[in-house]
Amino acid sequence: MKLTPEQRVQFEHDGYLFFPGHFTPEETRVLTDAVPALYSRREAFNVREKGSDAVRTNFAAHLISEPFARLARHPRMVGPVMDLFEEEVYMHQFKINGKMAFEGDVWQWHQDYGTWLNDDLMPTERAMNVAIFLDDVSEFNGPLMFIPGSHRKGVIEAQHDLTTTSYPLWTIDHALIRQLVDRAGGKHGGIVAPKGPAGSMILFHSCLVHASGSNLSPFNRVAVYLSLCAVSNHIRRFKRPEYIAHRDFTPIALLRDDCLLKPCPVETPWKDGLPDSALRTSLENIDTVAA
Repeated sequence: MKLTPEQRVQFEHDGYLFFPGHFTPEETRVLTDAVPALYSRREAFNVREKGSDAVRTNFAAHLISEPFARLARHPRMVGPVMDLFEEEVYMHQFKINGKMAFEGDVWQWHQDYGTWLNDDLMPTERAMNVAIFLDDVSEFNGPLMFIPGSHRKGVIEAQHDLTTTSYPLWTIDHALIRQLVDRAGGKHGGIVAPKGPAGSMILFHSCLVHASGSNLSPFNRVAVYLSLCAVSNHIRRFKRPEYIAHRDFTPIALLRDDCLLKPCPVETPWKDGLPDSALRTSLENIDTVAA
């Protein structure tokens, strides 16, 4: 999948692109049907909400579940990122965020690259997210919120929030958020929240400032996020477990466009449980170790 010149200009200006209904209901259903089995497992890769059994985020489904292994190689997901980087990419992170009805908690204002830099020593911001809605997303069920153009601010100083939610995050000071929103248009477009049917896709820059509110509605808002990194830009530290920040820098080999609906062999090496290696961490810089 190639982006048009107009889409490239829009991405550079806004920091994101939105593709409503990018995947068909039939394709989306293949993924949605696979989520309950993943969320039911009592393993480290399922992070649950504080004081709740609801899953906040599931990691590494592409190494466990065949439908998600195929999505991880889907040309409609991976192709646009390769096109923008003009380079092959690898899977830095794969997660299924479950903003569940009545229980989905907030994600504070942050840049994804803030975490990838501070925790993983990713050299530059040549990485980005591409997400697919598995549920319809409305103003009621905690949509993702962006500050358009905030990626052009570059890497922003952040604080490590270890207490607000069950998942630690490098978050941005509220005073700076106010400045960024005012610069982007204040009440008139300073914050946007792409909404649309299940199967819609968002591609957004790793420095784009974003957040989401809690889900007080009776409607789930589950979404899959592929965090794709240019191979030349791979992480330099394994501070986080491998199921969160992956260590296989092999370029992604794309599958056929119909891979979600027709048989397409893929490997799922962690389907029977996490290997011990997926839990090991280190504070060593792998460049230093190699030297």
